[in-house]
Amino acid sequence: MNTSIEVEYWVIDTDGKLTTPGALADVSEHTEREFVEPLFELKTPPCETVDELRRTFVDQFETVLSRAAEVDKRLVPLGTPINCDPIALRPDERGRIQKEVIGDDFAYAKYCAGTHVHVEKRNVTDQLNTLIALDAALALVNSSPYLRGERLANSARAYCYRKKSYEEFPKHGQLWRYVDTVGEWRRRLEHRYDEFEAAAVEAGIDEATVAEHFSPDDVVWTPVRLRDSMPTVEWRSPDAALPSQVLRLATELEMVMEEIHHTNVEIEAESDPRDAGHVTADGVRLPAFETACDYAEAAMLDGLESDAVARYLDRMGFSVGDYHPIATRIDGRQYVTKSDARDLRLEYANLLEEDVAELSEALEV
Repeated sequence: MNTSIEVEYWVIDTDGKLTTPGALADVSEHTEREFVEPLFELKTPPCETVDELRRTFVDQFETVLSRAAEVDKRLVPLGTPINCDPIALRPDERGRIQKEVIGDDFAYAKYCAGTHVHVEKRNVTDQLNTLIALDAALALVNSSPYLRGERLANSARAYCYRKKSYEEFPKHGQLWRYVDTVGEWRRRLEHRYDEFEAAAVEAGIDEATVAEHFSPDDVVWTPVRLRDSMPTVEWRSPDAALPSQVLRLATELEMVMEEIHHTNVEIEAESDPRDAGHVTADGVRLPAFETACDYAEAAMLDGLESDAVARYLDRMGFSVGDYHPIATRIDGRQYVTKSDARDLRLEYANLLEEDVAELSEALEV
């Protein structure tokens, strides 16, 4: 099953201050700027095996980090910059339209860096529903509890998207219900496009401009997306994290996706949170949607500190004990100053570089 990864990282200078990617975005066809100035994205091409994905990801990182050292820039694996001066949008018509439609709440998205995992389309309805059910797996790599210095949740990034940025447009940014057919999913996308277009027109943007920059394929920012342009099913819930954490999560997610290709997938009519859901060789059982949402909420607010979330993810095939989320390591303060945030960014830039070096050494063994 072809799998690929996209991860966003904050770019800092040698003092820990946010800066632009500059030359880093031009390293290869798989590196690019994001919609805000200090954010950089690294992508892998679709890879047929987990080993190929790991090697490709590490090779790309080594190239980027080598270039970063030459230009005195570093990458930070945190879901938010923790605390910083206001972040500017890059000049971009798509971003401008979103800001006009969503309003001031769109500003929250400027402080978010995430991980996206793409899996090849196969039995698409089962893939969509399973990824919805697995949304709580974001807890495995939560990497920042803070936004603008304030503690929000174990994953401040997920909190910003779901509780802030798309609060007035919940169907465009929050978890969707399970579906019976792919056609049902596509009809939802068409409805979301119509809603977005109507809101844009009300904000003074003509329909032709909306159609030029948006389509039903990319008009939502939900945790799970069906991408005709890739073509993949995309899971967008996790924070940015250390490369080894991202690889472990993508590997285990791919294993679940592979399992559902060879077995039956069933959805519980009702779920007891104490034993809802499981992935075994005999079949995949997804919890009732409301229960899956409860797990996702707890994963966002409490991360792996929630015993219910940890037990659920274990039943769903994840090696929970192998994950050590950054958010848990840096949590504990109600407020983080800008100076302390710079220190944390530098600390985790160091850890990212060490992490890549260890991954590279392991590949050579």
